[in-house]
Amino acid sequence: MKQEIENLENKMNDPSFWDDPQNAQVVTQKLKSLKDKVERYENLVRRVDDLEVLIELSDEVEDLDALEEIVQERKDIEKKIEDFKIEILLSGEYDKNNAIMTIHAGAGGTEACDWTSMLLRLYTRWAEKKGYKVDVVDMLPGDEAGVKSVTLEIKGEYAYGYLKAEKGVHRLVRISPFDAAGKRHTSFASVEVLPEITPEQDIEIRAEDLKIDTYRSGGAGGQYVNKTESAIRITHIPTGIVVQCQTERSQHANRERAMKMLKSKLIELKEREHKEKIEDLTGDLKDIGWGSQIRSYVFQPYTLVKDHRTGVEIGNVQAVMDGEIDEFINAYLKGQTASGNTDIE
Repeated sequence: MKQEIENLENKMNDPSFWDDPQNAQVVTQKLKSLKDKVERYENLVRRVDDLEVLIELSDEVEDLDALEEIVQERKDIEKKIEDFKIEILLSGEYDKNNAIMTIHAGAGGTEACDWTSMLLRLYTRWAEKKGYKVDVVDMLPGDEAGVKSVTLEIKGEYAYGYLKAEKGVHRLVRISPFDAAGKRHTSFASVEVLPEITPEQDIEIRAEDLKIDTYRSGGAGGQYVNKTESAIRITHIPTGIVVQCQTERSQHANRERAMKMLKSKLIELKEREHKEKIEDLTGDLKDIGWGSQIRSYVFQPYTLVKDHRTGVEIGNVQAVMDGEIDEFINAYLKGQTASGNTDIE
């Protein structure tokens, strides 16, 4: 990593480097990010060294009062190291970007719509704990309860890098609150995650490849709801990809957000061009039903959340539903990049 920093600094010393302002901005941001990582690494090394000195001194003078401080400092350092390791793993081209997440209800009817609303709450809680901002881009309510589908913009550094671990089908097992007989039900919902494209990653889309429809918004919007056709639906004709946005007051703002979503889908499609179907954009979703889930959330007859890709299990279901999913995310990221080189030197 230090060698990469040196190479970038040498490149910036060339006067011709600044002839392309957009490229210069990208390289400058990358250099800052690398320097920040090295600084954090060196700070962790210093803390480990200081802790070792403290342990030796307390051992020499048999200072038991320092034991509590040592234990707490070790726990804090271990957590910082674990967080740093995960961040180092997030080295993909789009990992640092904001995320666009869509949750769709699958098999299970009203139950599945309620499950979708529960996942919406889960990811909103998770994002809040990370200090990320969450905006609802589009939402389709269920016929009786819950949500049929919802699209979110989750804004914050590495939002996509973390949330790409959530792509797939999520399965719920519980006693249904909608069943008077109190029977156990199984419901499914799919989660799609795309990176929001930054200006330097932008792609060109031909106007003739787009079909743009306007319609009346059914969501929030105050006095303009159902009075003006502010909602936007954009179809990319060559691929058949459809995106829509209705949460902004103006048609222009909805169009701008919808275009961001479309570009994100096209970028990911390009990344997966060896795949044959557009559905591959959502990850390994397959059918939103039996046998395709990446994770199961069991409320009855016992409580357990299990990730079927990594084998990670958590018995505290309520904590998971309150957004405590980092253990699942970290295990997935480690498994995906176990062979990567994260050497600082």
